[in-house]
Amino acid sequence: MKEICDEGLVFPDRYVSWPDVDDAFWHRAVESAVGQVQVNTGLFRDGLYPAPASLDQRYPAIGNTEWTSSFWTGMLWLSYELSGRSPFREAALAQIADFKRRLDRRIAVETHDLGFLYTLSCVAAWRVTGDEKARRTALDAANLLMGRYYERAGIIQAWGNLDDPNQRGRIIIDCAMNLPLLFWATEQTGDPRYREAAARHLSAANEHLLREDGSSYHTYHFDTKNGTGLRGSTAQGSSDSSCWARGQAWGIYGLSLGFRYLRNPELLEVASRLAHYFLNRTPEDWVCYWDLSFTHGSEERDSSAAAIAACGLLELACHLPAADRRRRQYENAAANIGASLASKYAAQGEKGANGLLKHAVYSKPANEGVDESCVWGDYFYLELLARLQLSWKPYW
Repeated sequence: MKEICDEGLVFPDRYVSWPDVDDAFWHRAVESAVGQVQVNTGLFRDGLYPAPASLDQRYPAIGNTEWTSSFWTGMLWLSYELSGRSPFREAALAQIADFKRRLDRRIAVETHDLGFLYTLSCVAAWRVTGDEKARRTALDAANLLMGRYYERAGIIQAWGNLDDPNQRGRIIIDCAMNLPLLFWATEQTGDPRYREAAARHLSAANEHLLREDGSSYHTYHFDTKNGTGLRGSTAQGSSDSSCWARGQAWGIYGLSLGFRYLRNPELLEVASRLAHYFLNRTPEDWVCYWDLSFTHGSEERDSSAAAIAACGLLELACHLPAADRRRRQYENAAANIGASLASKYAAQGEKGANGLLKHAVYSKPANEGVDESCVWGDYFYLELLARLQLSWKPYW
């Protein structure tokens, strides 16, 4: 694994203390978020899901065709676990058949995001309820995901048809969050191929996506015939050489989850270095700009990247020894991010908004979902609240 410069925390005093909020603060944040999910169950049902990003602060309803559909299902499962209210459970279970139909009919499945789609819908259903149909569907999705694996390069192609020359051999940092589906499949079947593919992909990502200063490329291109790494690039960052905030957050969380399955201590060290790079570029209110090349000014924040990073920090922290000072720093940083999101970025139904978090960014270069709610941001905000409030067992 490539050596990465260990960037220490520049402002360690910021990470000494838990935010100055009480239990009632977190309870109100949970009730507000779960309450909005409950309202949205009347809008997103019978095969309808939120679009990836809101439009004028409201999510349009679309079919199960986007890489983001399962974040809504995941919110239903989280709301059930946070509230104990059975309608959330029933609404989430009702979507299993729709995800099976999508898989059977091969609807928009030429993507590594099968991991997102079937972890938060079907693996979550199996973990919470033991639903056997959900388990079988998730295993079918894992098999389809394996079809995107290039043995020679040891990578899983991110987007598009495998014969598309513009996408062939491209990986993106987001895929670290899709790999838990493969690790889970090995646990379920005893077949080591899934785990081996996921481990090799993580190794390739660490070697090529992560820079020596602890920042990351968004995407990297490989020659699939000989496995050679070619070049880094971006699709959603400010430039090829910048560090896209949401990608860095995916890396923190994804590598920490990789350690959960592989127990390779190097994964924790790399995740820690990514975390330091991220935190050192976090503004005073704890919510990052959409690209980490910006640390002040008028550029948009990305509350969704902040929520993902906070969940990743808590995942990272839980694997560190109690005596490791970074454990407390990461826990405190995650809680401070959560407190800022709850107090300053939560939409709370204002002006007809139906998202949980405002001030997120889908793609600034494409001018898509800029300063809107993004459905993954809503999911990870709710997951963050669950991690801070419950002894929550991850769906990943």
